[in-house]
Amino acid sequence: MRAGFVIRKLLGALSTLAFVVVFNFFLFRIVNPNPVDSMFRGRNLTRSQLDEMTRKFNLDGSKFDQFLGYVQQLFSGDLGLSFKGNRPVADVIGEALWPTLLLVGSSTLLAMLGITLGYRAGWRRGSRFDSTSTSLSMVTYSMPEFWVGMVFLGVFSSTLGWFPVGGLEDSGSTATGLAKLLDQLHHMALPAIVLAIAYVGEYMIVARSAMIETLREDYLQLARAKGMRDDEVRRKHAVPNARLPVVSLSAINFGFIVSGAIAVESIFSWPGIGQATFLALKGPDLPMLQGLFLVISAAVIFANLVADLLYGKLDPRVVGR
Repeated sequence: MRAGFVIRKLLGALSTLAFVVVFNFFLFRIVNPNPVDSMFRGRNLTRSQLDEMTRKFNLDGSKFDQFLGYVQQLFSGDLGLSFKGNRPVADVIGEALWPTLLLVGSSTLLAMLGITLGYRAGWRRGSRFDSTSTSLSMVTYSMPEFWVGMVFLGVFSSTLGWFPVGGLEDSGSTATGLAKLLDQLHHMALPAIVLAIAYVGEYMIVARSAMIETLREDYLQLARAKGMRDDEVRRKHAVPNARLPVVSLSAINFGFIVSGAIAVESIFSWPGIGQATFLALKGPDLPMLQGLFLVISAAVIFANLVADLLYGKLDPRVVGR
């Protein structure tokens, strides 16, 4: 892979991140110019107390001065103080990050089963398997996550009692080691299945389309003419050339893992990034929203960078463009 290609992609990612930092800062201040007054309206605070809160959260001075202070904080790893709880935003996000990676990462890996199904459906286009699996994937892809979550919660938790109603683990639990892990997996099972159902259709549709596009290529006919069996043609030629769109989708989805799933995490009271975003929006908690937006954007930018570099590795033609 050419060094120039890698440097160009790195510079593109850094410039996008710089734009996100600027946009992130000014967006929330345009929407809510004075968040302190909004947060403490109706609490009978004096003007001096409100001014003190404004200074504490670095909201005094001109917008340009605030922006310079914000950039300096970012370089030192400081995302500011949350309005709720008066805690560092970085600490709150750090605590919520692991549950989200566990939940959404597991569900994404489960949903990647759709890639195999999509390749098989595309290879056997027009078959009963293709029509059945494609119809099912369209149904799962079109169902809203929050609706599936509420149905599963009502049936499997409230009615049948097979799974906990919500949370990461039983409240007041003193379990450790393997018992704690099993308890967390029991709590995670239902929301992970709900998210996997939402993702599997997307993976299958993209993989099927990529396989159908690959089947039009002449080199597959050449491989068959050379005497290769169909399963060898599919494994050695069709699948490797149909994976580029799937690689892009997988990388982007893994980037969005950091954002969590606001609807599902809120329904199942899962203490991750999604629920933290939901609570910050209710505030509104300006520093928390800024920190979440920046972390989520950085994760997506990094995932796109990885996808671009993988493209260059899998298809050398991309490097020369």
